[in-house]
Amino acid sequence: MSGGEPGARGTIRVVVADDQSVVREGIVMLLGLLPGIEVVGSARDGEEAVALTAQLAPDIVLMDLRMPRCDGVEATRRIRSGHPGTEVVILTTYADDNDLFPALQAGARGYLTKDAGGEEIVKAIEDVLAGQAGLAPAVQRRLLERVTAPPAAPAAPAELPDGLTAREGEVLALVAEGMSNPEISRALHISTATVKTHINNIFGKTGARDRAQAMRYAYRYGLAQPPRG
Repeated sequence: MSGGEPGARGTIRVVVADDQSVVREGIVMLLGLLPGIEVVGSARDGEEAVALTAQLAPDIVLMDLRMPRCDGVEATRRIRSGHPGTEVVILTTYADDNDLFPALQAGARGYLTKDAGGEEIVKAIEDVLAGQAGLAPAVQRRLLERVTAPPAAPAAPAELPDGLTAREGEVLALVAEGMSNPEISRALHISTATVKTHINNIFGKTGARDRAQAMRYAYRYGLAQPPRG
């Protein structure tokens, strides 16, 4: 049976992905009590979630976001690209914009927080399989606010030191916040190769030999605020 087509008895086949074993087992136990749901596998990280999807072709993957090796956003992107018959519903502790929008852009059709009850999870799963969005009310409000918010007035471009471009300034500020290249890639919606190119350009223009020196440069020129301690 291919993913996206519940079994002959109407059973919806689900894979659960969460790196915390207690949380993962709790979700599996909760789903096992719900009618019409069959948990066919559980994964400890995004890599396992992708592998289990290829092996089991579930209808739904309930996906945590912050996991080792391969996070939920990247796993969602790979599943939706390679296994379009499987839908992804995010089930995470966090519901801030930095998590929400990259997950939806990666192809997730549902987004719930882990305080959701069994009925809410089932409704989100059924909505997604019916071609609708399975979003928690708070997430729907956030999306609506973002869509209906008036466009911000463009700020006058500030001249950056040493010929840095605006994008290089953005990348440098995120480096100063301690972000890795994949995290910067997701934050700015650019490829990791592009991030590396920007960082090499930043090193060349600022004379920084490594990320630590680049961070100090960013603090010195006010491109980022040093951590308070």
